[in-house]
Amino acid sequence: MRFEGKTAVITGGSSGIGRETVDLFLREGANVVMGDIDDAEGSAMMASLGEAFHFIKCDVTREDQVKGLMDQAAEKTGGIDIIFNNAGSGGPRDPIDEISGDDWDFAMALLLKSVAMGIRHGAPHLKQRGGGAIVNTSSICAFRAGFGPIAYSTAKAGVLHLTKLAAAELAQHNIRVNAICPGFIQTNIFATTLGANEEQRVMINSAIGQMGAAAQPVARPGRASDIAEACAYLASDVAGFVTGTHLLVDGGIMSGERSSWDPETPGMFDAMLPEELQ
Repeated sequence: MRFEGKTAVITGGSSGIGRETVDLFLREGANVVMGDIDDAEGSAMMASLGEAFHFIKCDVTREDQVKGLMDQAAEKTGGIDIIFNNAGSGGPRDPIDEISGDDWDFAMALLLKSVAMGIRHGAPHLKQRGGGAIVNTSSICAFRAGFGPIAYSTAKAGVLHLTKLAAAELAQHNIRVNAICPGFIQTNIFATTLGANEEQRVMINSAIGQMGAAAQPVARPGRASDIAEACAYLASDVAGFVTGTHLLVDGGIMSGERSSWDPETPGMFDAMLPEELQ
């Protein structure tokens, strides 16, 4: 019961990583307030998850609704101790020489500004409680090209730097701020971005699982529960000396080139050697 007596606000909690985190925090004793645009799923969760769960409809691209989420969460539960800024989607997939300004602005609003405003309007409530923890969802896309669309990846890189700066500014108030960088996780985010139907979702998620298991040292798909557990660690008191940093939860995909962990793949240096010296 790591979070008994505490309130956690989780955005984007109706599916995938967010939903897994909602369930975990409830099991660990937290009051959970979820902000999400999915009215139907939020209402269904209200009916099934008990009195410790609260749903507030919230479009995180709108500052007034983010402020309303934080204010209502504090009013309903007596205060806020933990914030998980998680809401998002893959966003526009156009390359830099084709993307429109409006699509770029939407991606930044959904994936970066929403995190900034979650901190902006959540931090005053954490200060009233004498401190707390903020966790932001970034991505391995923040580190290099090839893992995601350019607007998504740029925004996620911004989340990392925002996390460091906010951690420094809020340390005086006993508020810790950290980020999680998921790798390839089997959720519906990719299928939703592509507008896939249910049959296509199953196929896409299966392909993601197979691709992840083959492309990283840990030979299994990433699970939403992997990220939920990382969030619980960063939000809990045992991480009291951890702030302004990020936690890679990626099956080791960022550890190096494939040759660094797969003995069947020759390294770049090996490929340059004469065959008799390999």
